Amino acid sequence: MFINRNQLEALEDQNLAPYACHSKTSKGRAYPEEEPQYRTAFQRDRDRILHTTAFRRLEYKTQVFINYEGDYYRTRLTHTLEVAQIGRTIARALGANEDLIEAICLAHDLGHAPFGHSGEVALARLMKDHGGFDHNRQSLRILTELERRYPDFPGLNLTWEVREGIVKHESEYDIADASTYNPELRGHLEAQIANAADELAYTAHDLDDGLRSGMITPFMLEGITIWEILAENVGWRAPLLDDLTRHRLIRKLIGIEVTDLVFATDQRLRESSVRSLEDLQRLPYNVIGYSEDMHRRNRQIKDFLYVNLYRHHRMVRMAVKAERMITDLFQAYCNEPTMLPRHIQELVEERGLERTICDYLAGMTDRYAIEEHQKLFDPTTKP
Repeated sequence: MFINRNQLEALEDQNLAPYACHSKTSKGRAYPEEEPQYRTAFQRDRDRILHTTAFRRLEYKTQVFINYEGDYYRTRLTHTLEVAQIGRTIARALGANEDLIEAICLAHDLGHAPFGHSGEVALARLMKDHGGFDHNRQSLRILTELERRYPDFPGLNLTWEVREGIVKHESEYDIADASTYNPELRGHLEAQIANAADELAYTAHDLDDGLRSGMITPFMLEGITIWEILAENVGWRAPLLDDLTRHRLIRKLIGIEVTDLVFATDQRLRESSVRSLEDLQRLPYNVIGYSEDMHRRNRQIKDFLYVNLYRHHRMVRMAVKAERMITDLFQAYCNEPTMLPRHIQELVEERGLERTICDYLAGMTDRYAIEEHQKLFDPTTKP
């Protein structure tokens, strides 16, 4: 049985909340295209994102632990996939557009530099006088300019709603700059869900990876409210924490967080009496969020992770090395641009030297950046 786009759009009208984004009422693409017969506009966007070079490179970009620390830790790619899964679960429960959320989640970290936050800090400092660097804006640049896959337009020519969701991506560590995407309006429902799914995923999975690494021990978590709730829930008692029990604890954590988010958001939506997408975006607050109790518990675990994982001496040492590598490469290319690959040199006239180098560095994987640094600064390594 062939199900065409009109039928898929009709299913959206039937199943989605009135304040969700419906693909048939999308604001469209920057360059007009005929839509396919068997996919909605947002499904097409999702598929285009999956096939990008930038998406594949996420496999070898740092989430928290650099790639060579081990094969079991999250990478930027596995984090992205986990965010998309959590986002779709929340969307389904709240009547939001799953395809739009998946597209936003899959694209939200494409602009990250190698070495995670450390790489971004270094590029932001180096580009301070040349237009700056921010991974949200870089994600949009990748999708609208840098990926060259179509003869008729630059980028992927995604719908407005996907681009708006990426631009308005916010978390505790990311502040959106939506100056060209209706900055007076909040992110649409799907953008807000993607933001919440991102924070939920990295909090739970950074805790998981921290425990696996041994940098965090169960003893250190004593007194953390959400940890005590989890331990009681699965019947775990200190001191030993085997892999299976750790999986159970993290799985239960995600379940508790998602459940609280869905029910707290549902109550907030009912109390707001929103009837349309514009009503929702004009609210003075985000509708997606936790209950007050869960918000306090999350604050406690986030503060714990910041002190005990993100600022762990092993992490700080790697961050210092990462910033030095990015800085060395940037300065070396600026001083001698002919060391850049020929196809990168050809972009300098169009983008300017510093921006070209920044784009090149931001697109590198961790291991490629390390190899480039060795080639340029280790005399025993062949260039």
